[in-house]
Amino acid sequence: MKRRPGTAGHRLHGLVTAAFGRHYEVLIDGGCLQGYPRGKKSVFACGDEVDIAPHGDGQGAIEHLHPRRNLLWRSDAFREKLIAANLTQVVIVVATEPAFSDLLVSRCLCAAESQDLKTLIVLNKADLAERLPAARAALATFTALGYRVVELSALAGADTLRPLLAGERSILVGQSGMGKSTLTNALIPEANAATREISSALDSGKHTTTFARLYPLPDEGWLIDSPGLQAFGLAHLEPDHLAECFVEFRPHLGQCRFRDCRHDTEPGCALRAALEAGAIHPRRFEHYRSIRGEIAEARRLNPGW
Repeated sequence: MKRRPGTAGHRLHGLVTAAFGRHYEVLIDGGCLQGYPRGKKSVFACGDEVDIAPHGDGQGAIEHLHPRRNLLWRSDAFREKLIAANLTQVVIVVATEPAFSDLLVSRCLCAAESQDLKTLIVLNKADLAERLPAARAALATFTALGYRVVELSALAGADTLRPLLAGERSILVGQSGMGKSTLTNALIPEANAATREISSALDSGKHTTTFARLYPLPDEGWLIDSPGLQAFGLAHLEPDHLAECFVEFRPHLGQCRFRDCRHDTEPGCALRAALEAGAIHPRRFEHYRSIRGEIAEARRLNPGW
């Protein structure tokens, strides 16, 4: 993208297209500016709509954050990381190789469900035929729940994804090595050049894989390529809200004998009854227990949650 200096003395409406530390790239009409926040707090995410006051030197101060429609973020006991805002769809990228974590898939789905976002699972490297059955088996629990899975090879079949991104504000999330950047480059050939431009401006090549980056798509849509995730903490979710983020739990919530049921060993637990009846997959219930335990531990360590 070409940068323009902007005109000092007034505010412009902009879209945050990259976030790295306390520096942001903000797309404005006709170009983009390097933005920085007023004050010490840095609270902006890729996809945020902001007002920025240009300085006339290609930089500007971000002075106002417009209300968000949603926010995707992760957290543990003491830290939180804003990922992206104002999305319509979360695209979870997994691959036949290397092996992926189905628990991380559940975490990403919970994060999306908590914000009422559409979801799509992409199984990349589907051309590795000998690895495909194991990957499909690992995703079977999610397909049984109605989550859509698209199989493709980013190197040869990325176009399969284009109709599912058209007009959407999507983000690619997943572990390192799943092929998110390869997929982005296949869909948006100019992505490589844009990444190099930002890295050059920051005088550091390491940023090429460590910050989220937004790329415009036709029909007012856009796509965000995000850094690889090894953890996706959900400490900010209330335990009751977490249960609602597991779609198969919803028909059974509110039916336990005790209103404060923890779905553990309490008698009359509707979730455990559904588990025993086969309506809830044991692996998904295990995911729920694991995430709920982490949330409880985070709140024990930091009562401020």
